[in-house]
Amino acid sequence: MRIGMIGAGSWGTALALVLHDNGHEVRCWTIDEQSLEDIRLYHENKRYLPGIKIPQDIVFTSDLRVIVEDPEIIVNAVPSQVTRSALSLVREIFDDKDQIWVSVAKGIENKTYLRISQVIHEVMDVPYERIGVLSGPSHAEEVARKIPTAIVSASQDINTAREIQKVFMTHYLRIYANDDILGVELGGALKNIIALAAGICDGAGYGDNTKAALMTRGLVEISRLGAEMGARSTTFAGLSGMGDLIVTCMSRHSRNRYVGEQIGKGRSLKEVLDEMVMVAEGVRTTESAYELSKMKNVEMPITEQIYNVLFKGKSASQAMMDLMTRASKIEDWGA
Repeated sequence: MRIGMIGAGSWGTALALVLHDNGHEVRCWTIDEQSLEDIRLYHENKRYLPGIKIPQDIVFTSDLRVIVEDPEIIVNAVPSQVTRSALSLVREIFDDKDQIWVSVAKGIENKTYLRISQVIHEVMDVPYERIGVLSGPSHAEEVARKIPTAIVSASQDINTAREIQKVFMTHYLRIYANDDILGVELGGALKNIIALAAGICDGAGYGDNTKAALMTRGLVEISRLGAEMGARSTTFAGLSGMGDLIVTCMSRHSRNRYVGEQIGKGRSLKEVLDEMVMVAEGVRTTESAYELSKMKNVEMPITEQIYNVLFKGKSASQAMMDLMTRASKIEDWGA
């Protein structure tokens, strides 16, 4: 199949390699001229995926027209908060609605509170049945090295989810299909907030007990908001819920955990973000999730404290104290 990849960061590049291994024709678009130069000269995306050789027959370009030339699948691999602007450029030169669209971004758009599949639908006017997402515990650095990984393909139409599954699945990337696209997208986006909290624990010198508690109660918050919005609670026990939460909170590859760790050590959010090349999606998703929780009257105490630390200047130690001294409760899933 001919596949267009919008975005060539670490995950977009890793997925391009997966698709190439499966025999597909892959074309990747990026506006990062340094990455294009590195790929041309060294066959390596040194800025986003160093150490991984890129086959010469994967096309990397800054010309969007090349990407949208008769594609059968289009993959959105740019960060959540710039998806709308990137797709607006695509819409200017492309309005064919026959393709399958796949989102691999994990976030919730600020102000609109839309999931990325909804942004694709709104900007490109693509039927929901032709939109799918890929999500789950999948660091690009490991997928690019062909380390065994399992993720989930989700769409409102299970046939679309299965088609995406077939196109991307390989011997090192196992993909499950799911028709709860709402739950899969929310799980992938909201776990980044808990990863920020886990990183703060690491930076502040708290222990494994603390992180385990945050992850467990964080999954409750994710499930609670998801159920209120119409997702299946069982989805959050799967790859895009528990699975992604574990890897993002624990891994050295996690950008969100890293940001939290630096904040836990006393650095400012601006200072940390200014030095990063890649995007930590959880920072902006925290804003959307916090505001959504207030709009829907869903209790999300960890999310609220992370919001206060990131955007209101609250200290990590005070946020932890406020979480630990909340009124006593009986443990019950969702309570």
